[in-house]
Amino acid sequence: MNTQEIANSAFEPIPFLLQIPATPSNFQGIIDTVLKVVTEVGLKIVGAIVLWFVGRWLIQLALRLMSRALRSKAIDPTLLTYLKSTIAVTLNVILVVAILGFFGIETTSFAALLAAAGIAIGAAWSGLLANFAAGAFLIILRPFKVGDFICGGGVTGTVKEIGLFVTAIDTPDNVLTFVGNNKLFADNIQNFSANPYRRVELVAQLDRTADHQAAIELLKQKLRTIPNVLGDPAPDVEILEFNLVGPVLAVRPYCNNDHYWQVYFDTNRLIRESFGEAGFPAPEQRYAIRNEAAMAL
Repeated sequence: MNTQEIANSAFEPIPFLLQIPATPSNFQGIIDTVLKVVTEVGLKIVGAIVLWFVGRWLIQLALRLMSRALRSKAIDPTLLTYLKSTIAVTLNVILVVAILGFFGIETTSFAALLAAAGIAIGAAWSGLLANFAAGAFLIILRPFKVGDFICGGGVTGTVKEIGLFVTAIDTPDNVLTFVGNNKLFADNIQNFSANPYRRVELVAQLDRTADHQAAIELLKQKLRTIPNVLGDPAPDVEILEFNLVGPVLAVRPYCNNDHYWQVYFDTNRLIRESFGEAGFPAPEQRYAIRNEAAMAL
């Protein structure tokens, strides 16, 4: 190769540049293509944003209409919260899937992935979901309501709130206690507020020398003077059992649950004061010590 051929080969264009002719019209074509792509993507983004806000507005509108309809039917507020939360989550997931489909993303694989994630989360949060399901049953079956005095899940107190996962209970010593709904629902539940009245159960010990019939009549008369003790059913005073000291009386007045502790303490005080004023002997237990050696002499 002579000097002229080398010089000519040095100025030969690179092969791939031959595919794009260096003309002003080609630059304009590239710009037009970029603008077309940006415009299409931009329109899709704007459309997705509009779809999101319109969808969210429609979801909120549907939830408001549902709430208004259920309130008119006197649906429990806690159950209403459950329904609103469940429907809102479901509609939002449908909205997201619709937006992804608007962008051309295959939603079938996304739905499968979402289902798999739901199974994994459900397995990891099985206890939490059990509390959620138990809370739903507590709302539907209504073994108690807010304000009731209950015993359940090892806790006794007044129900302050029935939540999605836990129930808040104020114990008699004013301690706010949260009990898992699943534990509460799986255990025995005693609702002291369900019936119009309850019975106060106390005992009175008599000495063996005391007249039990006079003691019974005295307590029956005195119990009627205690505030908030019901006359119907009338208080029960009967012999419950016998021990080494003497007969034991069952003292059982009836009252509303709101007055239980007031009647409980007043009855205890009345037993002590009534027996003292009537001159009943104080119960006492006597012990006899036998000295076998002295007796042998």
